[in-house]
Amino acid sequence: MKSKWIRKYKLAVMVGCALLFSGASAWADPFMPVSSVREGMHGLAKTVVHGTTIDTFNVDVLGVLKNKGANGGDLVLVKVSGPLIDKTNGIAQGMSGSPVYINGKLLGAVAYGFPQSGGRIGMVTPIEDMLKLWAIDDNESSTMEPDVNHLIPLETPLMASGYTADGMNFLSEKMKGFHMTPYSAASSGEDDRKLPLYPGSSVAATMITGDLKLGAIGTVTYVDGDHILAFGHPFMNAGNTGYFMHNSYIFTVIPSTNTPFKLGSVGAEIGEINQDRGTGISGVSGESPSFVPLHARVTDEDLRFTRNLDVRMIKSQKLLPTLSATSVYNAISSTMDRSGEGTVKFTYTFYPADNAQKPFTRTNMYWSSSDIASRSVDEIYDVLKILADNRFKDYDLRNIDVNMSVTKDRKTARILDATATPMIVSPGDTIYLRVRLQAYRGDVFYKDMTFTVPKDQPYGKMMLEVRGGGVIPLPYLLEQQKYNLSDEVLDRLRTYKNFDDLQKNIMDEDQNNQVVIEILDPNVSMISKEDDGRASAEIQGKKVQDTPDYLHKEDNKSNKDSDNAERPRSRADTDYVIYGDGQFTFTVLPEAKRDAALKKMINSRKKAVAEMHADNENEAQDADSGSEEKK
Repeated sequence: MKSKWIRKYKLAVMVGCALLFSGASAWADPFMPVSSVREGMHGLAKTVVHGTTIDTFNVDVLGVLKNKGANGGDLVLVKVSGPLIDKTNGIAQGMSGSPVYINGKLLGAVAYGFPQSGGRIGMVTPIEDMLKLWAIDDNESSTMEPDVNHLIPLETPLMASGYTADGMNFLSEKMKGFHMTPYSAASSGEDDRKLPLYPGSSVAATMITGDLKLGAIGTVTYVDGDHILAFGHPFMNAGNTGYFMHNSYIFTVIPSTNTPFKLGSVGAEIGEINQDRGTGISGVSGESPSFVPLHARVTDEDLRFTRNLDVRMIKSQKLLPTLSATSVYNAISSTMDRSGEGTVKFTYTFYPADNAQKPFTRTNMYWSSSDIASRSVDEIYDVLKILADNRFKDYDLRNIDVNMSVTKDRKTARILDATATPMIVSPGDTIYLRVRLQAYRGDVFYKDMTFTVPKDQPYGKMMLEVRGGGVIPLPYLLEQQKYNLSDEVLDRLRTYKNFDDLQKNIMDEDQNNQVVIEILDPNVSMISKEDDGRASAEIQGKKVQDTPDYLHKEDNKSNKDSDNAERPRSRADTDYVIYGDGQFTFTVLPEAKRDAALKKMINSRKKAVAEMHADNENEAQDADSGSEEKK
């Protein structure tokens, strides 16, 4: 069916006027080419300012701006007037796409305005340029950029429904990066009805639908069968796209000192928006775009209440991290029905569209003293963005699943100290450690762990770090600050062999509720200073260089295949977010020297114990002798 439309509208664009085709109906409206436009021409434009009723306003042609439209096209300068314009205080956001008719012929869509015109001066995108959207091949990715630096597109109001007040604030903050301002919209009794679209009808290009809805409202310019043109300017200028197409019910026009805007609902889903380019958007009724479903299940342990959220999101690698994070934020925000501190534990899974590819799944735990809802989604956003922006392949998803539990209680614990044995080891030996921790305002508890010395561990001193999973070792932090390395720089220094290597490394990152034991770089160490009776840390034996040693590829067998070879470590899960860290220094020797050193150590300890016993016996005898003398 698409090829039929491509053929039909390519020919229409070439001749630049309405034609009849064999086996096809005549155009619903005759068109007026820009070449026929003259100053002083009078016409009417159509739009909706309340409900679904199409009203009109006056349009007078002031002139033609040559080669300033999308892809080098023209724009028509117009002045608008009439009772509707007086009521709305000028051209309102959401009117973009309003069809303009002169002598009964469709000229194009109201699409641009002048900031200082009081909303009475606008620019019309010619219909002959908008029709080119129907002639674009699905594989064509170029977009048509309008050259209107002195004009501003009539923004498409972004309507959001189903969001909490906190959810709207979070959404607004996240959408700033896309230069969009969402408005909280009510629902209408008409929202479940699928209504046909006509020139002048309101239409929504929607990014999220389901329990939440988020869509941009504009006006339909032209309809031919099940195909529509709208907006007259780009929404996000995404080229080939797949937005959900929805009806929209307009409640009112909100006055504004800047630009008034239509307040409407995102109604019933009726099709797909498949093109988003310089001259507008195009869509097809009855079609459904590809999408990524997201299911979030959130349990508030304090309220003993569980809420489920289900949405469908457009397949946009650019937008998906933001759409996912804001959806999950709203799920946890609405479940808790509060803001502030709390502890959250969650598991999330990204299912690739390619069933042969391994799903990405990860569990973690966070505590926040101020906004646990926001803290809950940070990792999901960051990881999804890393995977979406990876340099190896398209990360096409078919499903996202999130499972969360949240409580107001502070479930954190701190490492107090640890013991380890033996302190003299050989490569391949097992070290036994007991870590002592204390829960926040709670009991002391222990974690018994083991650590295997790598078989290629160099002889000499080996430092083990015992830390919480989310804690960066203090020596590394000092090094990072010393060399002024931002997180972005550190990310650039990490390299990966392929996508599987990238995904594996992210999945294998430590969890905040884990106790982690790992080897620290021998050139970065902590030492105690007793000069003022307090322990402090400093970097020992570091030569000034552009990059710290621990960021370089180590000269051992474990790193020959990858800069991100799995480092030796041991981990133990807990029910708490773990804070704190400490270090042990071990001596690594060949087995023969290790045995000799251990034997010497044991003999030394036996001797010390024997001497202690002898001293105790002498003290006891002296005490007895003293007692006899007194008698």
